[in-house]
Amino acid sequence: MTETLSDSRLTPQPPHSIEAEQAVLGGLMLANDAFDGVAALVGEKDFFSLDHQLIFKTMHSLAVSDQPLDVITLSESLKESQSLDQIGGDSYLVELTRNTPSAANILAYAQIVLERATVRKLIAAANDIVEKSYNPLGWDSSKLLAEAEQRLMEVMEDRPKQGGFQHVTDLLRQAIDRIEELFNSDADITGLSTGFGDLDEMTSGWQQADLVIVAGRPSMGKTSFAMNMVEHAMLHQDQPVLVFSLEMPANQLIIRLLSSMGKIDQSKVRSGNLNPDDFTRLSGAAARLKDRPLFIDDTPGISPLELRNRIRQLAREHGTPAMVMVDYLQLMSASTPGDGRVQEISQISRELKIIAREFDCPLIALSQLSRNLEQRPNKRPINSDLRESGAIEQDADVVVFIYRDEIYNEDTPDKGMAEIIIGKQRNGPIGTTRLAFLGKYTRFENLARDYFSDAN
Repeated sequence: MTETLSDSRLTPQPPHSIEAEQAVLGGLMLANDAFDGVAALVGEKDFFSLDHQLIFKTMHSLAVSDQPLDVITLSESLKESQSLDQIGGDSYLVELTRNTPSAANILAYAQIVLERATVRKLIAAANDIVEKSYNPLGWDSSKLLAEAEQRLMEVMEDRPKQGGFQHVTDLLRQAIDRIEELFNSDADITGLSTGFGDLDEMTSGWQQADLVIVAGRPSMGKTSFAMNMVEHAMLHQDQPVLVFSLEMPANQLIIRLLSSMGKIDQSKVRSGNLNPDDFTRLSGAAARLKDRPLFIDDTPGISPLELRNRIRQLAREHGTPAMVMVDYLQLMSASTPGDGRVQEISQISRELKIIAREFDCPLIALSQLSRNLEQRPNKRPINSDLRESGAIEQDADVVVFIYRDEIYNEDTPDKGMAEIIIGKQRNGPIGTTRLAFLGKYTRFENLARDYFSDAN
């Protein structure tokens, strides 16, 4: 049945540009060497016309076989697949070459094809969400929102990836500029300071785009250690510092932070049994904390997809984060369900690394350790103790373990001391530094420089 004007208004055709598609296909027949650049932008399904999809698919097969792309080779290939008549015969192939405004502008035409294809995918995703919203099949709004985020992210990730080969000359220039910048800098470290001198000396601070795993058995002080680094970053940076607290509510985390910063016994803060000196310390800590660029999200079970979206939204409003901290990795949900928890943890770890690179900031992710280490005489952690997935060690740029001997040995001479073990550092040494642990303040601090000389 012929479509009426009123029908077309009710169901408008998705966005497309037949002219741009024709210009791309005709341009490729006139400039074969442009194929790789075009193929990096668009694929067969990005063409709206089914005939154009078939022609581009045939071009791709010829290009892979190192065959020329012209009217004759395309015609022969389409004949072999009995598709020549379907696309309009030889006359249409000739018409394509004649309708190309300029083969020199072929990438611009391909960009138009890509933009229209992306909008069509967005429309399809939106229509799918609308359909599921009208027929939820038991899904609540949270599940629908998660599905909407996932579909939109798929559209975004389906676009061509940025990057590609860089010539060594350009890379050398960038490297030399960076080395000169470091040489002329007064700073002793090249990354984001942890606030702990010996650790900074060993790592040069947390580097941009690094995934840093901080792991330890329960009660070792993972959250305290990470929050001490958060404190240092937000007091010394104007960029946002983001905390995703999946285990502890935000208000409890702030109380712990105030206790740590003010050096007030945490049990007194929790009970409200404070003396005037405690109130003075509490007020001082609150004054230092107020208006600093610290943001805490305590959504339980957040997925990497949701985490990325929230970072992106905050970055638009407040700027690129200086650091992101996640407490802790095993409490996250997978963006898409996997075949078992090990696979899901691997997926989460990989996505966190991608997020660190996307926002070009260190991402600190806390992690549990396998309880199997409790069976060893020496309970200091090693990389293989990372729980549930070897992918965590593989994806991490730095792996940090916290070990406090007093947890296992009451008579240890190292009470009040923590070992910070660097189990992996992609671009630096591994080894151990030591910090003081002030348990009642849930706080780690640098040891006095003469600590070891006095001990010896």
